[in-house]
Amino acid sequence: MKLCLGQLYVLNLNTTFMTDIDTSPLDKASSTQESIRVRLSKNISNRRRELGLTQAQLAEKLGIEPETLSRFERGKNLPSLSTLEKLADLLLVSVADLLAEQPKIADDDALIFTSWISDLSASDKTFVRTILKQCCDYLGQKTMPIK
Repeated sequence: MKLCLGQLYVLNLNTTFMTDIDTSPLDKASSTQESIRVRLSKNISNRRRELGLTQAQLAEKLGIEPETLSRFERGKNLPSLSTLEKLADLLLVSVADLLAEQPKIADDDALIFTSWISDLSASDKTFVRTILKQCCDYLGQKTMPIK
């Protein structure tokens, strides 16, 4: 068992050894990992909410338990790289965006629409786009001034 307090203590059964090893690189690595953990958890949670998904919905699409996703969002656990890639795909962002201090802001309506149709078949996606286009054309004509 190791405990870092400026010096490195190695506990082994009933014997304690103290060494004068500089732990500042360990402290920096720990700080960096904590920073990544906080950013990642915040970005996953924010992005999921932007898309209007519940933890249960996203967890199901990801193939994990909702509690596991909750741990990611609270920063208690970090996802594996493969899970992080799947998360990014499902959240319609890049892995870099999930790890970024300031994630880029995209057109929320387009992303929400994309998340709604992502599980549909190709023909159903085409149908939904056609209906949406017709609705927009109709509503656009209603609001245009008459000459």
